[in-house]
Amino acid sequence: MELFGNPPVFPADEPEKKDELPEDLAAPAPAVEETTKMKADPLKFTAKKAKVQQKAAGGKKTYQWNIMKSIGLEDSEIARFADAYEWLEYFPQHCIDDLNLLGTGIDWRRKFITTDKNPFYDSFVRWQFETLRERGKIQFGKRYTIWSPIDGQPCADHDRASGEGVVPQDYTLIKMEVVSPYPSVLSSLQDKKVYLVPGTLRPETMYGQTNCWILPDGDYGAFQINATDVFICTEKAALNLAYQNLSLEERKVTKLLELKGSDLLGVAVKAPLSKYPVVHVLPMLSILINKGTGIVTSVPSDSPDDFMSLQELKKKPAFRAKFNLKDEQVMPFEPVPIIDVPELGDICAKSACEKFKVNSPGDKENLAKAKDECYLNGFAKGIMLVGNYAGQPVKDAKPLIRDQLLADGLAAKYSEPTDTVISRSGDECVVCLTDQWFVDYGEDSWKESTRTLLKNLNTYTEDSQKKFDAALEWLNQWACSRTYGLGTKLPWDPQYLIESLSDSTIYMAYYTVSHLLQGGDINGASIGPLGIEPQQLTKAVWDYIFLSKEYPSGCGIPQANLDKLRKEFDYWYPVDIRVSGKELINNHLTFSLYNHTAIWPNQPEKWPVSMRANGHVLLNGKKMSKSEGNFMTLVDAVGRFGADGTRFALADSGDSLDDANFTDGTADNAILRLFTEKQWVEQTIASINSFREGPPSTFLDRVFESQIARSIQETEQHYESTNFREAVRTGFFDMQTHRDNYRDYFKSAGSSELPNKQLLLRFIEVQAILLAPITPHFSEYVWGLLGKSGSVRFAKWPEAGNVDSIVLLQYTYLQDLCHNVRNKKDYHMKPKGKKGQAPVAVPPPTKLTLSVAKNYPPWMTKTIGAVRAAIENGQNTNEITKLLTADADLKKLIAKAMPFVAKLKSDFAAKGQSAFNLEYPFDEKKFLVDNAEYLKSKIPIPDVEVSESDDERANPGEPHIVFA
Repeated sequence: MELFGNPPVFPADEPEKKDELPEDLAAPAPAVEETTKMKADPLKFTAKKAKVQQKAAGGKKTYQWNIMKSIGLEDSEIARFADAYEWLEYFPQHCIDDLNLLGTGIDWRRKFITTDKNPFYDSFVRWQFETLRERGKIQFGKRYTIWSPIDGQPCADHDRASGEGVVPQDYTLIKMEVVSPYPSVLSSLQDKKVYLVPGTLRPETMYGQTNCWILPDGDYGAFQINATDVFICTEKAALNLAYQNLSLEERKVTKLLELKGSDLLGVAVKAPLSKYPVVHVLPMLSILINKGTGIVTSVPSDSPDDFMSLQELKKKPAFRAKFNLKDEQVMPFEPVPIIDVPELGDICAKSACEKFKVNSPGDKENLAKAKDECYLNGFAKGIMLVGNYAGQPVKDAKPLIRDQLLADGLAAKYSEPTDTVISRSGDECVVCLTDQWFVDYGEDSWKESTRTLLKNLNTYTEDSQKKFDAALEWLNQWACSRTYGLGTKLPWDPQYLIESLSDSTIYMAYYTVSHLLQGGDINGASIGPLGIEPQQLTKAVWDYIFLSKEYPSGCGIPQANLDKLRKEFDYWYPVDIRVSGKELINNHLTFSLYNHTAIWPNQPEKWPVSMRANGHVLLNGKKMSKSEGNFMTLVDAVGRFGADGTRFALADSGDSLDDANFTDGTADNAILRLFTEKQWVEQTIASINSFREGPPSTFLDRVFESQIARSIQETEQHYESTNFREAVRTGFFDMQTHRDNYRDYFKSAGSSELPNKQLLLRFIEVQAILLAPITPHFSEYVWGLLGKSGSVRFAKWPEAGNVDSIVLLQYTYLQDLCHNVRNKKDYHMKPKGKKGQAPVAVPPPTKLTLSVAKNYPPWMTKTIGAVRAAIENGQNTNEITKLLTADADLKKLIAKAMPFVAKLKSDFAAKGQSAFNLEYPFDEKKFLVDNAEYLKSKIPIPDVEVSESDDERANPGEPHIVFA
């Protein structure tokens, strides 16, 4: 409103301009070339496009005002959101209404907001942080932190428009002093010390410097750091330096000169620790100007990039001449052996480039392989050959050499974001060295106790477990304070607010008592049923409730009331499941684990039982975007598909950590399927007394009964694992298939029986309960049709009963046999004719003969034993062949045996150890005779005969099929 008025008049279609910042805060836009992302944060979930880059159609900016208008707000309503507390007043009730529309079952008595607007919750968070500080988990000091220059405070993950998960990356700036006399371009700086300042992650390699690299067409500047020193680097780096106490004026850039990289080519500089006391500035065309300082020191002994670029300059006189370089500035400088790396020697860059056949600096693919080979082995296995720490492993010497460079004034500390971070205020963030209150995540003993929690935590998916494991190892000191915004003030230093990812790590504990403290409103404005006022909730009172400490006499609250609160907490805790977005694993969710072990260090029974992370929701396979017309709100979905159709499609959209995919087709199909099922249930219940009475008695009764029991077991397992898509499959789709097969048999020709009444009623009841978590309205309706009292929500989970595995195996056997017989029948009836003559139609067969075998022939029995032993011993097909040919009898039959081996291996992959059973689990002949009528109707064929046979074409479980 300050920029465009109220209501605002936004600029018409025009080329997008960069948001202007104050001159002292301005930083150049990132280079178009994609940066090489540092792996400082192994947890980061990356997207193809940063949020800040996502624009509306036609290249216009998407203003927040327009977004709010698009969801139905009037200008007069939007203006009120200039007051941050309006967000807390307006949206919560809409969220409640929308979730009620979806049919969620939520105890809204426990609703609350998590800022100081709610005095009860505010008191709870102050207690939490006082407890953390009391236990040494919160510290104060200077730290490098992501910082918004416009906001003037740290920019935590939830304060960012893009760059969530990005952290500071620490470098060592090597001070390469320009040798006097200065070149003419630097003549105005003769009274100052001028340094080129490449940033390095490998200070231990500075003994091998041979030159300094710069991007010839890159934009650089000379920036005054203090009264005597000037650093040459990019303006972006200078801005970061200014926020790290490396500027003439704090947090202000003082630029003395603008320079092009080409202005500095050939300049002589001192190289700290190098064998060559003076080296020269040379061109490198692959430097990324928006990463580091834009200047790179060269160590060709250990860096494949440096090795190949230096060799290129040495080999090509024309290349040197293009940049006006003299031979003496390039040719005398050879790689210096400084680190011995096993298998790569003391010039590991050269060895790696030869190994991977790197042919030029532009051979990016092979160069990347060479770099990985050098950097990983150099750090893990390298031994220093030179300097004060010769003979020591690189991993031990590295920090010592860095400290030496810093102590001797030959280097400086520097940090910058690992990737671009844009704050919600629109500016590009820097790294600031600032006084901070921080939570000391990563402290050894605290990490160890949290590791114990994580070992016992159910994270549901392997991907989530890996992310949690990595987060625990990676997470370190976290800034927990900021200067303005919404939140709770630090109790001991109220000039700071607790940042938004830190003030809600154990709020699940507050849920257990909120309904007794607050009077039903979301912001705690009313006193709850126990009559406790916020100011009475002292640290001692919270200690009594949550930590089982002594009753605080004089607190003004009857002990009986505090006992009610304690009882609620002890009843509900621990947290059985916490569900949240996957991007919060690397901060908020891992914070929660740490905080539980800190607040309840000796009570693992109070630690979380499980945490379920999920992806975002795609719409019809694409990311939701209003500008592209691919967008749907919860209200839109319910209006179009109904609550149950929407819930069904959401449940069926995916279970993994990947983004779920809500599709219109699934929702439409859900409506049709549920409506069809509703009609069938109505018709079946209306005519229920016409069906067969009595307990299940036929083979297909027993099959259907076991299928229902198995679906109950499987669906329960899927719900317990939060795999709702699988629950839909086993609780609905599979159940539908079983019911349809059961029903259709009795409709088929030749059947004089009716379905079993008790089984049909059990199916309807079980399906209603299995689907109730997903389609509660459908299930509630069916529950009523069944004449059940109460609500299906309170129905007991059905007892599965016995799952007869033999009956289910027999049924599968029967279905597979019918499928094979029908295929062979189709082939048998295929028109046949001699060459050159018209095919003659073959009449349908009238008789089917099934020959069954009780045992395998001897050579097959031997082969089964050999394959089973080989698989158990992890042997491959070649080794199995050797085992078979070692047997004289099998060697003669090897041509027959090897196809059988392939079949056994395939069967083992599908069935497990049962593939090696020498006898079938039931009497095939008797079973087929008993079900001959079923076969006649399913094939169909007039006559079926079953006999036992020694024919090798019949194997246990695989009858030989003959038509007549």
